[in-house]
Amino acid sequence: MSEALDKLRGVRELPIFPLPLVLFPHVPLPLHIFEPRYRRLLADVRASNDLFGLSYFDPRPGADRPPAGHVGCATEVVEVQPLPDGRSNILTVGQARYRVAEYVERGDPYLVARVEFFEDDEEDPSQLARRAGEVAEMFRRITNAMRTISGERADSPELPEDNPERLSFLVAAVIEMDAPAKQELLEMRSTSRRLGRLYSLLSQAVENYEARARVHEVSKGNGHARRAGLDIEE
Repeated sequence: MSEALDKLRGVRELPIFPLPLVLFPHVPLPLHIFEPRYRRLLADVRASNDLFGLSYFDPRPGADRPPAGHVGCATEVVEVQPLPDGRSNILTVGQARYRVAEYVERGDPYLVARVEFFEDDEEDPSQLARRAGEVAEMFRRITNAMRTISGERADSPELPEDNPERLSFLVAAVIEMDAPAKQELLEMRSTSRRLGRLYSLLSQAVENYEARARVHEVSKGNGHARRAGLDIEE
C-alpha cells in the first residue's frame, strides 16, 4: 500500500469539490475559496482530516454534479491563507484517485460521496522502467527547448524515473491537452498504457519545440545566419 492510500485508510466518504479541471496524485493545486458552501467545506475538512475530493465537472444543461461512477482525485489541504472577508487562498496536494460509488445526503451545503480508492495495477517492472525512461527523455528534450526559447537558465525539473506511476502523473499534469483527455489519463489503471499515451503526445510535439529553439538560437546572431538547416534573416 502506498503512503497516500495509507493516509486515506478508513476514509469512506469525501466532500466533493467539482471543478472544470483535472487533478493528478502528487500534484500541487492552489485554489481560491470564495463561495459560502465551499467556505463551509474548507472549515469542515480543516476540523477533521484536511481531505476532500476534486472531481472534473464541466457543467451542462440539466447536470448539476458529476455522475456517480466518475473518477476524481482526493487532495489534502496543506496550507491556508485566510482573507479578511472570509475568502481563503489554499494549497492542496493530490493524494490518490477514487471512484464515486454514490452520493450521500448529510444535510451539508456541498456534495458528499461514498468513494472507493484505487491505484494502478501491478505490471512488469522492467517494462515500466523502460517506458518511464523514454517519457522522461522526451519530456527533458521539450523542457530544454522551452528554456532556450524563453531564455530561462533554471535547471530542468527532476523527474521520478524510479517511480513510473508518479512520473506519469506529473508529466500528465503539465503537458498541454484539454481536460477530457487529462481525465482519460487519470482514469487509466495501467501505468504502461498511460506512459505510452504520453510518449506519443510528447513525440508529436518535440520536433516543433526543438525547431523553434533552433530558430531562437539562430536569431540571436547578427545579420544573416544559416545553421542547422534553417535560413534566418533579421
